Amino acid sequence: MPGGACIEMEHISKRFAAVLANDDVSLSVNRGEIVALLGENGSGKSTLVNMLSGIYIPDAGSIYIEGKRRFFRSPQDAIAAGIGMVHQHFKLIPVMNAWENICLGERGSGSGLFKNPFIEKKRINEKISEIERRFGLSVVHDKKIYDMSVGEKQTVEILKVLYRGASALILDEPTAVLTPQETARLFDMLRNMKDENCAIIIITHKLHEVMEISDRVTVMRKGRAIGTVKIAETSPRELTEMMVGVSVSLEIRREEPAPREKPLLEIRSLSCRRNDGVRVLNGLSFDLYGGEILGVAGIAGSGQRELCEIIAGLLRAEEGSVLFRGENLLGLSPRAIRDKGVSMSFVPEDRLGMGLVAGMSIIDNILLRSYEKQPGVFVDRVNGRVLAEKIVSRYSISTPSVQHIVRKLSGGNIQKVLLGREIDLAPKVLITAYPVRGLDIGASYSIYEMLNEQKKNGVAVLYIGEDLDVLRELCDRILVIHAGELMGVRDPRTSTKEDLGFLMLGHKPDAA
Repeated sequence: MPGGACIEMEHISKRFAAVLANDDVSLSVNRGEIVALLGENGSGKSTLVNMLSGIYIPDAGSIYIEGKRRFFRSPQDAIAAGIGMVHQHFKLIPVMNAWENICLGERGSGSGLFKNPFIEKKRINEKISEIERRFGLSVVHDKKIYDMSVGEKQTVEILKVLYRGASALILDEPTAVLTPQETARLFDMLRNMKDENCAIIIITHKLHEVMEISDRVTVMRKGRAIGTVKIAETSPRELTEMMVGVSVSLEIRREEPAPREKPLLEIRSLSCRRNDGVRVLNGLSFDLYGGEILGVAGIAGSGQRELCEIIAGLLRAEEGSVLFRGENLLGLSPRAIRDKGVSMSFVPEDRLGMGLVAGMSIIDNILLRSYEKQPGVFVDRVNGRVLAEKIVSRYSISTPSVQHIVRKLSGGNIQKVLLGREIDLAPKVLITAYPVRGLDIGASYSIYEMLNEQKKNGVAVLYIGEDLDVLRELCDRILVIHAGELMGVRDPRTSTKEDLGFLMLGHKPDAA
């Protein structure tokens, strides 16, 4: 049974200029308990835990740790009170090894004139080993961070806060880029920590993980805490309705793919190196057919970005071919590809860095892909407005007007502008890289419907994703890559997440 309350946040409010990020929010976590914090983007989850971890200072309200009121002015104050946070983007120094990162900032032992100015490696590693034994963690102490998998880096981050004496842990989207096997190991760690009477807060948008790992869940919407429920007394559908305020279907529709004829796109022996000489694609070959969604699964940095950019003409390959209906496009620029009459659209993962211009209006961003076709030297903004209004209406983009600056839209609406613009070009091939990354549930399911509509229209869709549940529900086939190599192509109807995760880790099954 959980112990007494470890963390109590009462009537917390925080405002940033005109935005009320947290409005009278209360949250409690007991010792020996895992509480999930759930909510759409912009609901105030991160702001709340950032105040608990000392990054922000509340405008109103109180924070109690073990019944004692605390005032956190910095993350150091929070750590001193036993609160540790593992951020979604790790705060590690790649060229240093594990034990150096874990003890970073620690001074030598002793005090006064007898203080030892040197870092004592043996003592530090013994302390780390004791923490590992206690909580069921494990990492190679002398291994460099740049040689580690994502799961290993996360373990180092957890060890780092435990080393500093944290007994309450906050994890922000901890499974965003983990394989199923790494996620299972993380959950085992958290259960061990729970058994050791730690208090744990986990922020995640994956409902099945909330149901699996947490004891209670607090749901936030528009800066307010809507309610806290026990996991045993709720369901994913109820939690979704609490998050968005209306009933949302959690089913991803998957139409039967079109009958296979000749592939629209043939990738043959594609190889590529980074500027530092590291090979990121190694002889990759596959086919993409019209009327199907082909998913690509792989751990971060397995060559997904390079694959997309080579096909789209943004990056040169070392060797291989990209055949569209038999014609090789490799080495051609995006404009040269269009000049050949090849209808291809690309939705990059960096939606505001590569896809859209953040400081321009919706109209101007829509015109970026069509101004070349307009006669004369002047841009036809009248037709541009008509096109922008059509896209806004068709995809239910929430905006004050089509003249609204893109960066001021929500993440989901930004993605709809980008995807809507690319779809309006009537492509035969649509390449999408992490199109729902960072989006809330409602926006994500809108994007899935947009992709399914393209599939229904005979478009060949390449979908780079990181959520294996979505890949298995949405895609017709799943291509798995590891370190730029093809591990296999799987039928999502018959493959488990564990099977896919095994391939993502580079374990290629023996040829039958």
